[in-house]
Amino acid sequence: MTTTRLSARAAIASVADPGSFAELPAPRRESPPDGPLTWAGYDDSRAWAAARTGEQESVVTGTARIGGREATVISFEFGFLGGSLGERTGDRLEAAYTHAREHRLPLVSLIATGGSRMQEGMLALTQLQRVARQCVLTRAAGLPQIAVLRDPTTGGGWATLGAGADVILALPGAQVGFAGSRVRPADADPAAYSAEGQYAAGHVDAVVAPADLPGTLADWLRLLAAPRPEGSTEPVAPPAALAAVAPPETGWDAVLQARHPGRPHAEAYLDAYFTLRLPLSGDRAGGTDPGMLCGFGLREGRPVAYAAQCGTATRPAGYRTATRVIRLADRLGIPVLTLVDTPGAANDAAAEHAGAGAAIADTFAALAAATVPVTTLLIGEGGSGGALALAAPGNTWVTPDSYFSVIAPELAAAILKRPPTEVHATADQLRIRPQDLVSLGVARGIVSPSVPSP
Repeated sequence: MTTTRLSARAAIASVADPGSFAELPAPRRESPPDGPLTWAGYDDSRAWAAARTGEQESVVTGTARIGGREATVISFEFGFLGGSLGERTGDRLEAAYTHAREHRLPLVSLIATGGSRMQEGMLALTQLQRVARQCVLTRAAGLPQIAVLRDPTTGGGWATLGAGADVILALPGAQVGFAGSRVRPADADPAAYSAEGQYAAGHVDAVVAPADLPGTLADWLRLLAAPRPEGSTEPVAPPAALAAVAPPETGWDAVLQARHPGRPHAEAYLDAYFTLRLPLSGDRAGGTDPGMLCGFGLREGRPVAYAAQCGTATRPAGYRTATRVIRLADRLGIPVLTLVDTPGAANDAAAEHAGAGAAIADTFAALAAATVPVTTLLIGEGGSGGALALAAPGNTWVTPDSYFSVIAPELAAAILKRPPTEVHATADQLRIRPQDLVSLGVARGIVSPSVPSP
């Protein structure tokens, strides 16, 4: 499958509000004949590329409104020497990033590149260091960076502008990978180098059809780049309970309610809580976990990041994805909501090989270091440290059909060498009911189907 290769300006026009694009002036650079390496025929190649595309370089930069919101836009011209990066490309990219920071604008990159320009040798390759530096400075300034991967996005363009962005969107069928089509192993699986393959591996947040791209970009800018409303330093309220059940009488009743197959799960809570919700997918390290829903949403006009367990054993990729979202929200000044619901962290051999301990530790650290307010609601099972890693210290609430335990009652009884008949009594001893959690100071309160009760 292939995608239509739009020119740089056509790509901008396809997502920007009509007539809103204003090109930034290109920095001037004097170069010796045939470039820094005096590569024979380089000037002729540049002249041919300019005549063919109407551009003077492989990237067009400027500002545009997308969904009514101003952004700095970078768009690659693949028809100009394969969208390759040279010194003049680096000059334009650096100027665009600088403009974004000086004017407090989000940065949207529409990428289509084959990598670094051979005719400029190592000087072309070092442009990746310039771009990486600009990404870091823009990240430190608290400005969001959104990348759209067009066809192809390979080499250093993928490894800096693309993979270094906060949100990575890709067009269907686009080639995406560090290795371009002419340099990868002959027997390599082509699916690994596709937008869909990168999404499945957790490196891309979403594959978006061209017709949906303008609206998707507008929604992301609405969530990540909107001015923060009054009271944005306050934690968000926890969601209301979705099940009208009474708090359990016994510890084992709490377990049965939390494990009931018909009780509401994370998807239902998120749908009820947000008027707009956009997911982020994958841990950027080769893994995804469908049991962890992460992203950003709008709650009463206020952007909120979320990380929500879905009732399954959470895998290392799930913790890493949650950590990524929490740190992004912290950098952008956006409050966080976490929903806790897991029997515990995945404990199979594959999870250990994937670094379960390190992933859980990093989630604990991300929440501990967060400077934005974090709100947690326990909506089902709270199984040991695998659940606690997502719980906000001092601002955790519980639903009536939930429980939190240092270990599952059955396992506690087994460790204590008690017979199965004593599991129920062990559940009572552990004090895992919602009302127990409040009395112990672990939770602030039990939420009702309307408002939280103190």
